[in-house]
Amino acid sequence: MYSIVDIETTGNGIKGNKITEISIFIYDGYEIVDEFTSLVNPECEIPYFITGLTGIDNDMVRDAPKLEEIVDDILKITENTIFVAHSVNFDYNVIKNELQLLGLDFIRKKLCTVRLSRKLLPGYHSYSLGKLCSSLGIPLTDRHRARGDAHATTLLFKKLLRADGADEVFKSFLNSRSQEATLPSSLPREAFEKLPTAPGVYYFKDGKGKIIYVGKAINIKKRVLSHFYDKKTKEIQLCQVTADIDFELSGSELLALLMESNAIKHHYPEFNRAQKRKIQPYGIFSYEDRNGIMHLAFNKLKMAPNSVLTLYSPTDCRLFIEEVCKSFRLCPKYCHLQENVKTCSHYRIETCDGICREEEDLALYNEKVQLALKHIRAQKEDFVIREKGRNAEEQSFVLVKNSAYVGYGFINQENTFTADHELETFLVPQNNTLETESIIKSYMSKNPGKALLLESKCED
Repeated sequence: MYSIVDIETTGNGIKGNKITEISIFIYDGYEIVDEFTSLVNPECEIPYFITGLTGIDNDMVRDAPKLEEIVDDILKITENTIFVAHSVNFDYNVIKNELQLLGLDFIRKKLCTVRLSRKLLPGYHSYSLGKLCSSLGIPLTDRHRARGDAHATTLLFKKLLRADGADEVFKSFLNSRSQEATLPSSLPREAFEKLPTAPGVYYFKDGKGKIIYVGKAINIKKRVLSHFYDKKTKEIQLCQVTADIDFELSGSELLALLMESNAIKHHYPEFNRAQKRKIQPYGIFSYEDRNGIMHLAFNKLKMAPNSVLTLYSPTDCRLFIEEVCKSFRLCPKYCHLQENVKTCSHYRIETCDGICREEEDLALYNEKVQLALKHIRAQKEDFVIREKGRNAEEQSFVLVKNSAYVGYGFINQENTFTADHELETFLVPQNNTLETESIIKSYMSKNPGKALLLESKCED
């Protein structure tokens, strides 16, 4: 026995979604044997755009029964039935969440008519209820009202039961080990089955092939499956529009993290929140003024000629220059920590030897600036990190030059890491960002012996 269900809701996310109408048809495989349909008072306002879609407004539900008043009817009519709906996880999860708030469990086997249609009726451009019914000649009245949609779903379900190969498909979908009821309704099972159990990056795509989410995992298949079990509103919304999943192997978690970061900034996926902001890089540089005095300054990286260090906020730049200024007894005025002053009077730095008051020899001061610049440059390193490859025959590497992430690549296990020019052929160039710096620093703090200094640096 099947309970074929459709609900209308207030549309406020999954957990905030309140039922405004519910319709249940009990179908024995041949005919409808029972029905329960009712408006529901959601005990909250119905948004205007939902009223525009369904026609259900606040006046219509004001005197309707609350869910707690009809919950016994819902539980009784669906008892010992298989729960069927178009995009079943949405209807099922909303009802399950609503009943949980009433202190009741709702557990039913379930079938999705979208997934069944994709399997038994392949080749249609769209599997939305309206377009599918139109293509199959199934009458659909009162669209976006619970009874109209539930009745059309029942007629569709009848057709699916009688489609070629239906017995085997239904049996496999209802198998307790099957993940058919868990997979997103628009995602072909083949797209999930092809996912590897190895480290890498995965891409959720919508029906138009647009990347809507990027993630990384040590076990791609296991991590992707966890999205389908997650009942957070964001995860359910993501799964509702997922039509395909692609992936790239990385060989290691480090490369997966770096590849994920680059992909998020490149594709700017709708469902990713972290790492989407574009952080402005700043460069610390030096120049000589018309009086021959050398300055230390910072500006946006594209405006900083021959920068000696890249940082990611004006505050970080000022704090760094303050420390250099104190360590090498430089002048705050000529380090641009004080602007539009004749002589320096910095409240934290009192080490100036008087260049701004013409009390210090110019050549001696410039020599101190040169020593400071040499010190800054000496902090930079050229090194490579070696990690596992995507298979037993290869290894991966992460290249860092002048302490900035340059990119990654994959080479044969027999290759050696000695100089950066030997890796350039295999290098996949990448942008150095605040996130990639953080990823590499975190990795190095946990794996201090993994960095191999390159010859080009050692010869300097």
